[in-house]
Amino acid sequence: MSLTQAMYAASAGAFNNQQRLDVLANNLANINTPGFKEDKLVFRVPVEKERDSQTDYIQGPPAPLPFGARTDFTQGILRHTDNAMDLALDGDGFFCVQTPGGTHYTRNGSFSINGDGVLTTKEGLPVLGKGGEIKIDGSNFHVDEGGNVSVDGNEVGTLKIVTVSQPGFLKKMGNTLFALSGSGVAEEKVEGFKVRQGYVETSNVNGIKVMTEMIDISRSYESYQKVIQFLDDATKKSINEVGRLA
Repeated sequence: MSLTQAMYAASAGAFNNQQRLDVLANNLANINTPGFKEDKLVFRVPVEKERDSQTDYIQGPPAPLPFGARTDFTQGILRHTDNAMDLALDGDGFFCVQTPGGTHYTRNGSFSINGDGVLTTKEGLPVLGKGGEIKIDGSNFHVDEGGNVSVDGNEVGTLKIVTVSQPGFLKKMGNTLFALSGSGVAEEKVEGFKVRQGYVETSNVNGIKVMTEMIDISRSYESYQKVIQFLDDATKKSINEVGRLA
């Protein structure tokens, strides 16, 4: 392997580790965000280049390249808050939220009521029921396991809870919201879930695991930096020696 190839391999390794660190750092920063779903960086290995007919040289194994982040939709732990406005989904599915960009989806059920009496997210976006926005006009707010909303004993709507055909293609939009992305991805009816009032779903980030990975990757990144520095010094030395011989 030439110095140029070695430098490329070391640089690619350092870059990959930097990408992994960025994803892990974002996961760790959201460890206390209700409904947050961690991301995992996915790599792809390019097909090895065929033999070069001019040099009759076989390239070394190609370095893995970052393909993109994939969201892990594993359910987080349900934490009891004793706040009637906190709702959690036990099982599959998403709450539907109306945004200026259309319907978005979330697992964060930390809701509130705006000045017009509409059930909203903490950011003020309306939470959708099967018939549209849900109006809360009263004091005794109750949601049963099926998502039926009652106020002072009167049913006022049913939460719209859906799943999507390919959750892996949901796109993160910020504030724990997701949007449909790509063709062939659509809402689907979800069954088997239970709405838990007075609970929130915590982030599914394992803090200890993430910190351990970050330490290992940081050490690996430092090793690549040392290799790059060594190769850079070797290249300079080679150039200087060639120059003196000339």
